[in-house]
Amino acid sequence: MPTTVEYRKAGHLATITLNRPEVLNAMNLRMHEELAEIWDDFERDDEIWVGVLTGSGDRAFSVGQDLKELAAREDAGVAKPSTFGSRGKPGWPRLTERFGLTKPLVARVRGYALGGGFELALACDLIIAADDARFGLPEARLGLIAGAGGVFRLSRQLPVRTALGHLMTGRQLGARRAYELGLVNEVVPAAELDDCVGSWVGDLLTCAPLAVRAVKQAVLTSLDLSVEQAFATRYPCEEIRLHSEDAREGPRAFAEKRSPRWQAR
Repeated sequence: MPTTVEYRKAGHLATITLNRPEVLNAMNLRMHEELAEIWDDFERDDEIWVGVLTGSGDRAFSVGQDLKELAAREDAGVAKPSTFGSRGKPGWPRLTERFGLTKPLVARVRGYALGGGFELALACDLIIAADDARFGLPEARLGLIAGAGGVFRLSRQLPVRTALGHLMTGRQLGARRAYELGLVNEVVPAAELDDCVGSWVGDLLTCAPLAVRAVKQAVLTSLDLSVEQAFATRYPCEEIRLHSEDAREGPRAFAEKRSPRWQAR
């Protein structure tokens, strides 16, 4: 049977592609199960340093939960009421709850990123969007709530009143507006999207992978701390970087006027 997710590795890069273009990459239970295995492997594989998450086709990154599947499960009496998080559901913990994921993840967005699709993008570290991308959390219009982190992440990544406006009305954001609000790192014409993503990935891979992970962990862990508390907090990824061979390789390569040879150890 065909897979709902494509998982490809090339060098130090992993590309994860949501692969149900006929339904705008809506996420069914099988996709969640497959994604869980992929995220486990992505974090575990020492040869993989960066990930790109995207959707198949040119119409959508993902429109979120497969509502037809949900309605069928409700009609059959097997769907449970859903609120925040995915505990007890297929694919747990899903990306939106993998708070300890240390490797950088880039969302490559073309077309619609709605509902759970937008929540996946919000859970990534960088978002690179085509100019035809549209973002939105329409759950309130369906009697639902953006329980895969949309309520929490959007209100942290936007001014609260702006976030509430979109969460409570389901209004969509165009790519340019998302960029203006700081939700997106870069917006380019669709024909240039792959080159733009490749440029960001290239820059990430130029940096020491342990340093990138330490930066990510320190930033995300300290967001709600005072600067004084942030300095006093323990960051396991930084402790690994501090005592790594790569921490010695960088200055050595600079002194020898050559490119560093990172080993991620």
